[in-house]
Amino acid sequence: MERRTFLTGAGAVTAGALATTVTGSPGSADPGIRRVETGLDVLVHSDFADLRGQRVGVISNPTGVDSAYRHLVDLMHSSGQVDVVAAFGPEHGFRGSAQAGGSEGTGTDARTGITVYDAYGASQAKWEAMFTQSGMDTVVFDIQDVGARFYTYIWTMYTSMVAAARVGKRYVVLDRPNPVGGRAYGPMMTAGYTSGVGLKEIVQQHGMTVGELARFFNAEFLPAEAGLPVELDVVRCRHWKRDRLAADTDLPWVMPSPNMPTTDTALVYPGTCLFEGVASITEGRGTCRPFELIGGLATDFDYHWGDRLNARNLPGVQFREAYFSPTAAGQKPALLNKPCAGVEVKIVDRGAYDPIRTGVAMLVEARKYPAFAWRQDAWDTLRPYWIDKLTGSPRLRTMIDAGADVADVVGAWADELATFDRQRQPYLLY
Repeated sequence: MERRTFLTGAGAVTAGALATTVTGSPGSADPGIRRVETGLDVLVHSDFADLRGQRVGVISNPTGVDSAYRHLVDLMHSSGQVDVVAAFGPEHGFRGSAQAGGSEGTGTDARTGITVYDAYGASQAKWEAMFTQSGMDTVVFDIQDVGARFYTYIWTMYTSMVAAARVGKRYVVLDRPNPVGGRAYGPMMTAGYTSGVGLKEIVQQHGMTVGELARFFNAEFLPAEAGLPVELDVVRCRHWKRDRLAADTDLPWVMPSPNMPTTDTALVYPGTCLFEGVASITEGRGTCRPFELIGGLATDFDYHWGDRLNARNLPGVQFREAYFSPTAAGQKPALLNKPCAGVEVKIVDRGAYDPIRTGVAMLVEARKYPAFAWRQDAWDTLRPYWIDKLTGSPRLRTMIDAGADVADVVGAWADELATFDRQRQPYLLY
């Protein structure tokens, strides 16, 4: 497509090879004031100008709220300006009641009476059928992401964008800040290891907002996948800067999923979620500190793990010797309600903390215990190791198994990370 430029409140925005309208403004808030407005806040202030008179389908969950905790579907429904004809629930469901890997099913929303479709894991054909059946003109996406490739909401956005392009629907993203900031870290997904926790080639901690990712997807992947880009509009945030974490803003935190209770959970998640790929260690599901409490059976793991990690003097983090019994097991029923020993990840300097380097160090030290075992999934005989799907290739697993230390493992992805960082630059909005 030709290069197109759109004039917005922020001035001229060049959209490169994709037709994307970007509304809103980055603002110029005083550095001492941490007030941030999401795309939804901007849309509400405009009295829904971008959506008036349209039949809208909304992809969202409990995080789709404005600064007063009002949900966008309820706001649109009561505004009289927008005809909301359907909603679509991702993993955990539209109202967020389902656990990991679950959804709420298709039904009727009690407050608004609209049909809520179960969209978790939907194929392209199912997305296209739902979009056509709903009778909508425009798709609106508003979900709080947490900045990690394996958090599935960005892939809900991607597959729904492909479907919208194929059936000729407009796609609007109400942008939200990335709670873990705007820097990219970690290894690249490779084509042979794509899955529902990483459908396309981006790095593990992408450092982009959902609006920026949508622009990236639209230019880099949709032409090959859908035959053409989707008609994409991004309503951008105001007053957010790339170096700001969730704790640096006044935005309300609504749990994006049942095991993402705090902004510190989001900060550790890109690293400690790697323990989903370890059969003998729980990532703390079913505790009040999921992804911050990490441990294995107390008969197999002990205080030496935390001591060795603290001796590494990793930036921005300390480790507390911890004992707990997880009341949810995920894919590890042998650990359910069993006494576990391990560590609590304590962030002491958010600016210095590197979650993926920290996660690698934790794996390297945990691998020294005889009971350590990678999780293998019998349903995927060609790619049985879950850690390979999380990290994008077998490289991390095989290097750690071979005795590589942290600097070697992290250094192995330096070139691909630098390439991705250059590739994403044209699509950044903040």
